[in-house]
Amino acid sequence: MENGTTLTKKKWGFSGNSELTAEPETTIRGALTLLMSNLNISDERPVIPMSLSEPSAFPCFTTSHIASDAIAEAVQSTDFNGYPAAEGILPARRAVAEYLSQDLPNKLSLDDVFMTMGCQQAAQTILHVLGGSKLNVLLPKPCFPYYDVFAQTSGLEVRFFDLLPEKNWEVDLDSVIAVADENTVGMVIINPGNPCGNVFTYSHLKKVAETARKLGILVISDEVYGHIVFGENPFVPMGVFGSITPVITLGSISKRWMVPGWRIGWLVTHDPDGILKENGIIRSIKQYFHISPYPPAFIQGALPHILAKTNKDFFSGVLNMIKEAANSCYEGLKDVPGVTCPTRPQGSMCVLVKLDISMFENIKDDLDFCVKLAKEESVLILPGVSVGLRNWLRVTFAIDPSYLQDGIKRLKSFCERHSKRT
Repeated sequence: MENGTTLTKKKWGFSGNSELTAEPETTIRGALTLLMSNLNISDERPVIPMSLSEPSAFPCFTTSHIASDAIAEAVQSTDFNGYPAAEGILPARRAVAEYLSQDLPNKLSLDDVFMTMGCQQAAQTILHVLGGSKLNVLLPKPCFPYYDVFAQTSGLEVRFFDLLPEKNWEVDLDSVIAVADENTVGMVIINPGNPCGNVFTYSHLKKVAETARKLGILVISDEVYGHIVFGENPFVPMGVFGSITPVITLGSISKRWMVPGWRIGWLVTHDPDGILKENGIIRSIKQYFHISPYPPAFIQGALPHILAKTNKDFFSGVLNMIKEAANSCYEGLKDVPGVTCPTRPQGSMCVLVKLDISMFENIKDDLDFCVKLAKEESVLILPGVSVGLRNWLRVTFAIDPSYLQDGIKRLKSFCERHSKRT
């Protein structure tokens, strides 16, 4: 050192945040990274991606040209090169309010709408707003795993209520009541269901709202798969029941328009009686957005045209493909030993199937099953532990039909090969 002096070695004053360390299988991306690291690079067959609900990876699920043209026009206009307002630009918020109001008894205003970077930021926002010492939030089991992560990082204790596979994954309202207490702030539902592929009925959603009202909590309804339904039950937005209990709905164009990479979504309040405003929730949401990143201005600028002008033929075409894929998956899984699908999928892009570990040799659990399936067959399926149910599998069927057929064929071969000999 200069002048002949030496520096005494000092212990560094920083380290990684231990609270952000999670087991790989407890998040979708973590599980997917683990599975991909176990792929056999010498296998020349294409990898079958039945783990992520991202059909946009396949040409047959391309978005509407209306949406693509709207984005290009917004960019070329140079009208959206500046910073957008924290809560979203007014035309985008107004467009979302008009789009969602088509299915609601009470019309929304733009003041009810906050623009977000996809549905995940919307979820993170409301959980952070509700967070606080000794408070808790109720999540479904199984559940999209990021709710658990977001809740815990927001200082909320997480408690789980059951979904009932024998009743098409309805909410077990008795279990909701059992786990709630005076410190419970809200409950989360996902409709149409991820990972279960179910769609709640009007009557069941009303019972959910009435239960929440009795408990004095709000309902957070993840509706990112809104309108992607193809069974007996139509899609009913939870906002219909905002007069019973306060409702926060989360949504985006990611799934219905096949553009998850565009990262544009919304958080919407359904509060005709002013309960959320009275209790400071609206104020806290606005304050949170003042310190949060916002979705790109040009995508917000394109949103009014996308929501208003996309024709019904696009939606019906996509829905028909997903319905055919769901039925093909359900029928194909019937022939796979050791795997049981309790209900035919009615919505979203995935289905949850039960894995009978006792039927297999040298398979410890669902994670071990999925790792070996990736290694031996180049098929990626999400282990149930990632969504809160050990020894289940989440199977995504919204992929190219030829890939889906090949994937189920490889899954069947794997299960047959590992089945115990009688």
